[in-house]
Amino acid sequence: MTAEVIKTEIKDYIATVTIDRPPVNAMNKQMFEEIQAAFDALNNREDVRAAVFTGAGKCFCAGADMKARSASLEGAQQAPRPGAMWAHSRAAREAFNAILECSVPVIGAVNGPALGGGLALVASCDILIASENAVIGLPEIDVGLLGGGRHCQRLFGVYKARKLMYTGERVGAAELYRRGIVEKVVAPEKLMEEARALAENIAAKSPIAIRLAKHAMNTIEFMDLRDGYRFEQNMTHELTGSEDAKEAARAFVEKRKPVFRGR
Repeated sequence: MTAEVIKTEIKDYIATVTIDRPPVNAMNKQMFEEIQAAFDALNNREDVRAAVFTGAGKCFCAGADMKARSASLEGAQQAPRPGAMWAHSRAAREAFNAILECSVPVIGAVNGPALGGGLALVASCDILIASENAVIGLPEIDVGLLGGGRHCQRLFGVYKARKLMYTGERVGAAELYRRGIVEKVVAPEKLMEEARALAENIAAKSPIAIRLAKHAMNTIEFMDLRDGYRFEQNMTHELTGSEDAKEAARAFVEKRKPVFRGR
């Protein structure tokens, strides 16, 4: 697939994935498919140890492309082909899942509004850094749609998520930081610098350890304490057999910086 709206650049073990669909990075099926392809591709790249996910322009992602949707509804002379709605919904789900399931940590650099499906993209990342211009919300209730509530719960918990779903309320960067949802709020011109600095910190770790850690965190999220910790112990056992783990132990004892080879 030739990417047209999702741009990926790789440098120094860090992938920068950018949504670039002017003017507001609104979602359509093509975007969903390209997001899935971009993050799936990172799973097989040994030259990627962390990713930064952001939007071009002043908006991270405004959610569904309502202009295209309205034009389609107004101009439709016949019913959509059977199964079209289900295929579109599946494409959306798999775009979010590709970020969640990406083998390397994904840092969301939220440069502006992330609304509706844009909120779901943000909630699918591992760690968030926000521009002072960032704002998230679920405006679907006001435009004849629903969705995003489950992803919203991942950020806010049940009760605030319900309020956002029922009212279309939007939450700004300062409040996101107060709630511990974003790690840091920075000036717009500093956003990518801060996100990349965090990505560099992660990329300096053992790539084997980081990928196992991501796999563990994804797996234990909805487990109980006993089963979750058992799974983590199993990941530890798997890691300790690697050359990277032995190098990390040697470097600690010798008080030097480890040299990881991803083996």
